[in-house]
Amino acid sequence: MNSVATGPDSMLGITLQGEVPEPSLPVAAVARRLGVAPATLRTWDRRYGLGPRGHTTGRHRRYSPDDVARLELMQRALLRGASPAEAAEYALKAHAEPEIPKPKAVEEVPDGSTLAKGLGRAALAMDTPSVQQLLIEAIEADGVVACWDRVVRPVLTAVAGRWAHSGACVEVEHLLNECVLAAMIAATPLLTRARNPRPVLLSCAPEERHSLPLYVLRAALARREVGTQMLGAALPADALAAAVRRTAPAAIVLWAQLPRYGDPAVFQRVPRTRQKTRMFGCGPGWAAVQLPDQVQRLDALAEAVDQIEAVVVGVRK
Repeated sequence: MNSVATGPDSMLGITLQGEVPEPSLPVAAVARRLGVAPATLRTWDRRYGLGPRGHTTGRHRRYSPDDVARLELMQRALLRGASPAEAAEYALKAHAEPEIPKPKAVEEVPDGSTLAKGLGRAALAMDTPSVQQLLIEAIEADGVVACWDRVVRPVLTAVAGRWAHSGACVEVEHLLNECVLAAMIAATPLLTRARNPRPVLLSCAPEERHSLPLYVLRAALARREVGTQMLGAALPADALAAAVRRTAPAAIVLWAQLPRYGDPAVFQRVPRTRQKTRMFGCGPGWAAVQLPDQVQRLDALAEAVDQIEAVVVGVRK
């Protein structure tokens, strides 16, 4: 009767005496077979999870026939014009296997897209170029708001959860925030002539420093040719009042991420102008408070873009 193998033989993939393991190929051989650089294979593994499924950390990557078949599917999809993310998703779905539950990690985003999972892996590896490229791909594919909701926010939530659990990954969060900020600024077109003659003023509530969603909102509005004035994080109430007097904005959007900064009294300090200024409280920090009657609550960024555009340029959604 055959017995279960232990020791060095089991590490080579032999699980029963006399059983021959599937042949596997090293990275260099697979790269030659596909006609790509070995670095490309490592990038596909890191970004899209298209590496060898039996790989163990600390050992050289070796690709099984099934691993190579998935890569060949991806390559064929690329040759037919698919983006790298689309090609990877196609290859993964075509060779899907039942998932074995694992402990949640930053790079394993629950219910996340392929791009979100790739972003998590790249962020955890502190691979800034890959993070930046994945953000560019996500914005080009679906726009800035969808990139935020479907790709960035799930990863930030996973990072925050890991920090809360173990105190780790603060550096990952900082790197990701900086990369997202740069991507959103790059995705914001310069408007020489906006559709709205009076700007939309974007600011965080006093003491609120989580300004990243405002940059997503600004980019999305600019792509619809809606002009804004960005005042950023933690703007004091007196400074907000001064900005309103200077610019007479068509609308004011105050972002509050944390409930302790969602003080509705700040809206009462906004001075009146000759032309009516609409006011919006945007973000989860306003969820538990009663906003003044003249202030409209906006819970989601996609909703905020539609509502603000409708108010300042008369577009009905």
